[in-house]
Amino acid sequence: MLNIFTLANGRLFQEEIESLEELSQFQPIWVDLESPTLEEKRWVKQYYGLSIPEDAMDEDIEESARFYEEDNGDLHIRSDFLIAGDDEPRTVRVAFILNQFNEQHKSKGVLFSIHDEDVPVFRLLRLRARRAPGLIEDAKEVLLKLFDADAEYSADTLEGIYDELEKVSNKVLSGDVTDAMAGEVLGSIARHEDMNGRIRRNVMDTRRAVSFMMRSKMLNGEQFEEARQILRDIDSLDSHTAFLFDKINFLMDATVGFININQNKIIKIFSVASVALLPPTLIASIYGMNFKFMPELDWSAGYPFALALMVGSALVPMWYFRKRGWLK
Repeated sequence: MLNIFTLANGRLFQEEIESLEELSQFQPIWVDLESPTLEEKRWVKQYYGLSIPEDAMDEDIEESARFYEEDNGDLHIRSDFLIAGDDEPRTVRVAFILNQFNEQHKSKGVLFSIHDEDVPVFRLLRLRARRAPGLIEDAKEVLLKLFDADAEYSADTLEGIYDELEKVSNKVLSGDVTDAMAGEVLGSIARHEDMNGRIRRNVMDTRRAVSFMMRSKMLNGEQFEEARQILRDIDSLDSHTAFLFDKINFLMDATVGFININQNKIIKIFSVASVALLPPTLIASIYGMNFKFMPELDWSAGYPFALALMVGSALVPMWYFRKRGWLK
């Protein structure tokens, strides 16, 4: 899918392109290629003179090769964007190519973005740019706003983790944690820990991309200050992710502690039962010995007496354990 974005009266408008002739009718500042076909890549190369690298969206590219500037001044940035929906959270690799001046069309610059699936941050920026006139002025502003929206999306996701962990805390700290509930809590905690780690990695990647833009000296004074503000926002998220890691570890330890308590209760039952049954076992062993004169033969009440003695010897330890509070 090939979408182009043009500026009109300070607003960003989207057009879906289905042919080379349609592409030549607009002068966009942002060209977005989502899962582009070979034909769409050919249109971009033919009209803009831009060849999209084959490894643009490779995940195994070296970290040092993700940010670089070509001899013609084009900036290449490969950044990961978080997708935190109801499904399994993941990151999507997006390749940006910022053509600062297009000689063929005498344009001030065009931002090209290539990715395999739709990104929530992109939808958020499109919605804001349509509603807020003057939000975006050029291609560099689009890239900055994307990273700004990415930082805000990470912050919103962290708030969601805070709310979910609050529910988990109420379950764990209620004190009545069964093994089934503990299993659910551990699963939820593991998912939140994975999400928190992905957010931390995402903001680190965004910080590197914004820092590269600042070092490339491509930003004007106002944009440079905006980039510094984005970095400050990202730095503020680090303390939140660190706090969430500590909270997750606390809830994990508390849940495991309740599991150990439940297991100890079971072991205590077996321990009490084994101690209480020792005297009856001893009496049964004595009466089962092969005496010369067996009590049950010389005394008609021998068997009832032995049984009563065994029951009484079991009840005395149980009464003592109950008195000491060991059966609670």
